[in-house]
Amino acid sequence: MDPKSFGKVAVLFGGRSAEREISLMSGSAVLQALQRAGVDAHAFDPAQREVLELKREGFQRVFIALHGRYGEDGTVQGALELIGIPYTGSGVMASALAMDKVRTKMVWVACGLPTPKWRELGAASDWDGVAHALGLPLIVKPAREGSTLGLTKVTHAGQLPEAYALAARYDAMVLAEEFVEGMELTAAFLGDRALPLVRIEAPEGKYDYQNKYFSDDTRYYCPCGLDAAEEQAIQDMVLRAAAALGCAGWGRADLIRRSDGSVSLLEINTSPGMTGHSLVPMAAKAAGIDFDSLVLRILEMAHVG
Repeated sequence: MDPKSFGKVAVLFGGRSAEREISLMSGSAVLQALQRAGVDAHAFDPAQREVLELKREGFQRVFIALHGRYGEDGTVQGALELIGIPYTGSGVMASALAMDKVRTKMVWVACGLPTPKWRELGAASDWDGVAHALGLPLIVKPAREGSTLGLTKVTHAGQLPEAYALAARYDAMVLAEEFVEGMELTAAFLGDRALPLVRIEAPEGKYDYQNKYFSDDTRYYCPCGLDAAEEQAIQDMVLRAAAALGCAGWGRADLIRRSDGSVSLLEINTSPGMTGHSLVPMAAKAAGIDFDSLVLRILEMAHVG
């Protein structure tokens, strides 16, 4: 498309979630790419301005570079639908489902897709019972946060109350999840196309907030090292998992491949990072799509509803 045909474009970034810092980096990179391409693009931070101003100021399309709540959970998508402005990424339902790790798992299990076992936690949970049901070690995390915020790897049942308390600072809904050991993979999709898999090797196997966004010690491999048939099978599974939630436009699934070759889906991100350490641009580059072209393609798929 002619960049001018997009009209006046708002890049939504910043926001009010715990992932604001990462969103500021993602949005800045997207904004610069659009402006380099000749798009009439402008920064818009919903934490500082009302979404209704988009309509009043004549914006014709929105690129959502928000992460976490109030940006990736269906809320801003619903607001944009009400005022009739096309936006990038998944719609209201898919955004809300994918943000909620518990309900994502429910949908996947109902569709016969593999995901680690889990239990919802509360302050009065039977910690020993949870440890027995899921095995140790296990993972405790907020159900509706990203970027590994509030996540703890628990090695004995006595750690569960503290891990729960940390996760509950971020979200009232907390889950414990079976720890799956193996190769960490991420699978991006663009429209109905799966991009090449990226294999992640973090220091000491700890792919946490620091190692995701600020460390140069984390290693990324694309090609991922799997044979073509296995990679294709995983890509096909990811497209089914995204379709089960109703995802659209673009996104990224996180997975673990066990040593026996079986794969477990962890989650889907409907507004993935677009920083210098981000995985979707890395996969796109391996597919022959540079960053600026990726951003334009995502914007081109903007929709209402």
